[in-house]
Amino acid sequence: MTDDVAAARAAAEEKSAFSHPPVDPDATAAYGDDPDHVVDFWTPRGGSGPAPVVVVLHGGAWRAAYDRRHVSPFAAFLAHRGFAVASVEYRRGATRADGGDPVAGRWPDTFDDVAAAVDALPALIREHLPAGDPRRIVLTGHSAGGHLALWAAARHVLPAGSPWRTDAPAPLRGVVALAPIADFEVADKLGVCGGAARELLGGDDHFPERRPHADPALLLPTGIATTLVQGRADIDVPHAVAESYADAAAKAGEVVGVTLLPDVGHFPLIDPAADACAVVAEEIAQLAW
Repeated sequence: MTDDVAAARAAAEEKSAFSHPPVDPDATAAYGDDPDHVVDFWTPRGGSGPAPVVVVLHGGAWRAAYDRRHVSPFAAFLAHRGFAVASVEYRRGATRADGGDPVAGRWPDTFDDVAAAVDALPALIREHLPAGDPRRIVLTGHSAGGHLALWAAARHVLPAGSPWRTDAPAPLRGVVALAPIADFEVADKLGVCGGAARELLGGDDHFPERRPHADPALLLPTGIATTLVQGRADIDVPHAVAESYADAAAKAGEVVGVTLLPDVGHFPLIDPAADACAVVAEEIAQLAW
């Protein structure tokens, strides 16, 4: 496939994923004081008894232009599959004064927010999502959100003294990371999302020192069941990034599942109109039920 054909297909996939109107949640709750400190909740459609909870962390290269609204159709899709869903917002990078691309993330705010949200979720689920079972939580996230899902599940192996380190693993059924920016070294070499991983950590001056606190490929083994779902035709976050993470896990003595989907790019994984989205739901179900 030529570069022009690949780019055209990727553009069509992105257009389809963003063609769905946002879906209003059934409830929204705050986990902090900032306007971005909110979680949207969808009640499971159908079924009986408490349902597993899928926590969704949206992507968008940690940049302000993308918020949780663009994954609300995906969240609603999961709710119609019988899951209770919690979609987390967090602070992202600000718009540049010169009108250039927004900054990728905020250090340490983006990480502060994800840690605070995950810690608050069990109580929020009990209060605002009574049809959800806080004992059966699966983290999922797309692209930069996939990174955050992997990171949130690895806080117990952060370096000693890290402000986000926990004493024990999070009580999760597992993680399903979708085209995640899972290995910062490989992503940086490939220029993923315009060098977003390096920018997230504060640029050249801070990238080496902050990687051990932020790069999932350095936070292994986690002891938590983890699956990566990735399109082979993804030109936004190439599958080499996911494969490098899985290789690092294997070297650390942990098996990480990798599902590579042929003829699938970056966005079908969260597009309810795409077959790949159903595959994602099946992967979540294998861990959740």
